[in-house]
Amino acid sequence: MNSYHYQGKLAVVTGASSGIGESYAKELAARGCHVVLTARSQNKLEALAGEIKRKHGVQAYALPSDLCKAGAPRQLAESMNELGLTVDILINNAGFGTYGRFEDMDPEREQEEIMLNTAALVDLTHHFLPGMLGRKDGIVVNVASMAAFVPCAYSAVYGATKAFVLSFSEALWAETRGRGVRILTLCPGATDTGFFDADESRDMAAGSALSTPENVVQAGFRGIDKGSSYIIDGRNNYMSAQMGRFLPRRRVALIMERISRPKTR
Repeated sequence: MNSYHYQGKLAVVTGASSGIGESYAKELAARGCHVVLTARSQNKLEALAGEIKRKHGVQAYALPSDLCKAGAPRQLAESMNELGLTVDILINNAGFGTYGRFEDMDPEREQEEIMLNTAALVDLTHHFLPGMLGRKDGIVVNVASMAAFVPCAYSAVYGATKAFVLSFSEALWAETRGRGVRILTLCPGATDTGFFDADESRDMAAGSALSTPENVVQAGFRGIDKGSSYIIDGRNNYMSAQMGRFLPRRRVALIMERISRPKTR
């Protein structure tokens, strides 16, 4: 598949205030894209939008939104319609994970996790994919995780949401082939972002070599150019993801439990 021409296109990046989302926004702008930045932090978004405008000479819009909330994706889409913006590229990056024994987790927090990681992603895709298909041009990148490939003890809800993202996105990739729109599931491993900053999340990355947001984003661009349905950042991560193909599911679940078990402090 040919390289995509980004110059002059408009990209929406969710979770754009830091980490992979911030890196995606900067790289898209460097390739000539105008960008819509969304996350909860208005101050961070406005600072990033200002930086992008100064450095790359493209338009950058800061539209804060809490996509955990019901109706937020629709409101975001309506805000862009009011601005007269036509979306060519959608980067569904926003998400978070919870870590710990399932019975100890806050049910409301896990409902927010499900809403953000899956429902908001589906809703935004519903809003913007039809227009791309009508124009026979566009990109949707849904950010999943290595967690999509294995059952994740102590991150049960997070892993399940990312498995959803992978299955949903691969199905859309198959549905839309040959119709001008490229759909990719981007699957990072442990990455040096704010994801693991919380005390309860640090054990999730134990023993993992952290990639960088920039490396993850470059993997995403390679996947788009290849026309891949999914891409995993890093050779070791790719090999680890194949574990479920060769071992019984029960064995994989037990291996992951042992690897992920909370450390005694």
